[in-house]
Formats: sequence, C-alpha cells, structure tokens
Amino acid sequence: MIHSFDLKNSFLYFFSANTSQEFLKKCYQKQNLDQAEQKSYGNSYPFIYYLEHGQVYYEQAEKAPLVIKPILFFYGLVHLVKACILTVDPNYPETTSVLAHGVSTRKRKKQQYNFFQDEVKFQKSGLFPYMGEKLFHMKHLEGEKTTMGELFGQIPELNYLYSQTEGRTTFLEAELEKDVFILPRMILDRFHMTESRFVEYLQSKSDFNICFQESAGLDLKFSAKNLNTYNYKPLRYSPDAGKFFFPLAKDGLIDFPELLIHFLLLYNLSMIARYETEWWSELIKMMPNKDYPFIQTFLQITSSKGPYLIYQYLADKKH
Repeated sequence: MIHSFDLKNSFLYFFSANTSQEFLKKCYQKQNLDQAEQKSYGNSYPFIYYLEHGQVYYEQAEKAPLVIKPILFFYGLVHLVKACILTVDPNYPETTSVLAHGVSTRKRKKQQYNFFQDEVKFQKSGLFPYMGEKLFHMKHLEGEKTTMGELFGQIPELNYLYSQTEGRTTFLEAELEKDVFILPRMILDRFHMTESRFVEYLQSKSDFNICFQESAGLDLKFSAKNLNTYNYKPLRYSPDAGKFFFPLAKDGLIDFPELLIHFLLLYNLSMIARYETEWWSELIKMMPNKDYPFIQTFLQITSSKGPYLIYQYLADKKH
C-alpha cells in the first residue's frame, strides 16, 4: 500500500545534473529524437529547476492561509507539468503560444453564481491542450468545456464527502487480487448495461488489454496486464487508501487522466482566488453551503496527489 506521498524527498533522485541528463537522454532515445545527447545536456538544468520550483510552491502552499492556497498549488503544478513536457519535447517552449494557460473561465461571475455549475472552457493553444497532447496523446480538446461539479466527480478521494453530503457515491471500489480486479455486479444496474455491453464499454475506455473472467457470483472479475499506477483509466487510484476505484459518472471526463482533472480544478480555483475576492472571502468566512467542504477537502487532497501523479508519470519513464 502506498501511503501519503513524501513531497520533500520524492524528486530528490533528479536533483543531480548527471542523473537528469541520463534520464532525459533515455527518454529522447526511446522516441528516436535527433541529438538526444546534446538536447539532454541542454535540458538537464531547466528540468531540475521546474521540479524544484514546483516543489517550493507546494511547500509554501501547505503553510499558506486558505485564501491563497489555490494560486500556489496551481503554479506548483504548472512547473511540475513543464518538467514532464521536457521529457517528451526537448525544444519546449518553442513558441509563446504554448505558454498561455490553454483554458478560460468567465471572469465576472453571474448574480446567482453556483460554483458546482461554473465552467472552464478548453482553448486551442496553451499549456492545457499541449500537455494533453504531449503527455497523454489527447487531441482536439478545443471548444470543449466542463463544470466544477463534473470535475469533482472524477476525484476518488471525494467519494466519501459525496456520500456524506448528498447521499450518493461517485465511485465504486475495484478490489485488486493478484492482477485481477473485482467489481460488484451492481455496477451493471448503475450503468443500465448488460454484462457483455459493460465489457465492451470498459474495453473502449481502457488503455490496457482487459481479459474478463467467467464468474457466476456477485462480482465481475477482469485482469489487466502490465498495469502502471499513473494511467489505468477508467480506474482511478488513491495512494492514501492504496485502492483502485471505478468512476460512476459516464461523462466525457472518464477519458481524462486525473492529472488533467487536478489542473482544471486548480486553474479555476486560482482564478477565483485572484479575481472573485468578495465571493472567495465570503465562502471562507461564512461557509454558507457545500462549496466550502468540497473545495477545502480537494485542496487537502491535491497537495499530495498532484505531485504524486507527476512522480508516477516520471517514474514510468525511468523503466
């Protein structure tokens, strides 16, 4: 079981020019990129500095008052993401267009503002579509949008809060026994699918080959070979619980790696903290509705989950 993520020491392995250069060279050679040796020398320090700056932002966010936490977490994550991009794009950033955030939100909130319905929209260029394409081979995100409620519904660690506040669950635990996942058969009712239709659905959403096992009992069993713990969609992993979870929302976000979910939530929360001072201050001081417990809990989760997802991405590149 993986317990709380050790941010302080997690990236220490890379804090050596020799190690980072060797690591980047390996990444570039795997992709058959030209001048792997030369490019890895040129990028070893920028790579270290991105990780180091990201770590400092996270450490400061932990100590900071809630009112500015989202801003620090967001810029911390942005720096860590840029380190990941350097592993696949040695020329990053080639143009200024990739430096924009790549997402937008309504600056002035409407009178009857509802945080859970607040939207973020994906732009054609900028960091968000660039990381989607370079890190996860996701294209054509432009013009799509999503809400804060849909994004929260993709964070497995918020499942308990949903059941407490709304009396509904957003995830079902997928038990893992020796490479075999076990899902309760009730999931078929939740998805209104037959077993064979659910098998098709699961395979269409997965990056790995799934092999279903015949079982007459109350459970659905399937095995997944070569599973790594950063990209095994549609399942999501909680390092604190040491468990896998299956999302019950069927919206388009089931295709999104969790790193993108955290990026979008932190982007909007950081924009609110900067530009919606009155709403943000009232939320923190008055705690009028369920927004406060969800935002506060998410910020506690992302403080270690964000860097953990980055670490998993980089660790996978080492092999």
